[in-house]
Amino acid sequence: MIHLYTGPTLSASEPALAAPGLRVLPPARHGDLFDTAIGAGDTVVLIDGLYHQAPALRHKEIPAMGRGVTVLGAASIGALRAAELGPYGMVGVGSIYTAYVRGDIDGDDEVAAGQAPDGAFAALTWPLVNLRHVLAMAVDAGVLDGVRAAGLLAALRSVYYPQRTGAAVRAVCRREGEEEFAWWLTRQREQDPHFGDLKRADALAAVRAALAGTAAARAATGLPVGETTYFRRWSNAAVRERVDGVELSTEDRVVYQQVFDPAFHMRWAAYLEHLSRHPADGEPGMPLAVRLARATGGHLSADRVFHPVLDLRDAQTVTLLLAGESAEDRRAVAHYAEVLAGARRNRPGFCADAVRDDLAQDLLLRVWGCADHELDAQASARGLVRAAGAVEAAKRLVPGFLEESKRTEAAHAGR
Repeated sequence: MIHLYTGPTLSASEPALAAPGLRVLPPARHGDLFDTAIGAGDTVVLIDGLYHQAPALRHKEIPAMGRGVTVLGAASIGALRAAELGPYGMVGVGSIYTAYVRGDIDGDDEVAAGQAPDGAFAALTWPLVNLRHVLAMAVDAGVLDGVRAAGLLAALRSVYYPQRTGAAVRAVCRREGEEEFAWWLTRQREQDPHFGDLKRADALAAVRAALAGTAAARAATGLPVGETTYFRRWSNAAVRERVDGVELSTEDRVVYQQVFDPAFHMRWAAYLEHLSRHPADGEPGMPLAVRLARATGGHLSADRVFHPVLDLRDAQTVTLLLAGESAEDRRAVAHYAEVLAGARRNRPGFCADAVRDDLAQDLLLRVWGCADHELDAQASARGLVRAAGAVEAAKRLVPGFLEESKRTEAAHAGR
């Protein structure tokens, strides 16, 4: 399967996008490459990505996104990321990618284009690389000389990319005394709507390369990339599962159990035992008690010594940690997520990280029924390491918990 992230460089009406085995997706944003539909043997073609109105695709999530997946980049953010990540196996296609590699261009603004906000992802502005291209074509056609083309490029580059519309390009040309070039460009575009669209040409070349399967060998030569802490955090946040007819975040479900399941310390102990007997590094397994005795002489509990980083893509891990989950718990997780999403909608810029520490700590003290000085021990037994980690994890639950508490108090008052 080929997974193509594009728009506005390639429109949905492009004939090439109707090829069998091609899955066409909107511009990529942070987290999209953790899509469980992308598997070993697949190819990802990265053309366009969001970066102004949504978190951009991070470098570290591209080469480590999954073993056995070929990643091509071209035309827009795909060309830029391929030039940066070529040593790690990402494959670049096209003249824009080549220009980045050679250092002929180096800015993100070279490929940036304003997009329609209605979900159609249509381009509203001219990207600088396309303007460079048409100026070079104008020089070849004798419409401009090199000095005038360079001056006009500098003037066009000074326009902020979301404002570099066709009307703005014509206005700059008039201001610079280059009406002849503006009329020439208009005539060319009337004859061919794609005239000078270098990004589109490169994107189509990348699609053809993916369909031909010629990029896999080049991708296999990349340097090995280990999973960083950031990658694991992002991948965990992206894991979702449809349960009871509702799509839920697996991470939300685990955190809910860590906070609200009174028996979760036993789930965590079972998980540590599993890891000890089945180590991921290929070393011989052994009972947790034996490993603990070797590490500390048995003077500390296992949860105070071993702090594994969860991988929620692993089915066995999820099964062990959610062993005590009920249907009622899942309904609560869905409700808490809905309340959090509502808070984000009603308060622009709000996120779970913005929740006050004291509110999250109060939630933990009330649910765990412990004193302040006992929070570290409670958090450790539940796999949250220490109180500070538990507070950060619990912040996503605070809006829903407060809403639920107010509803319960109101019901009691009405009796």
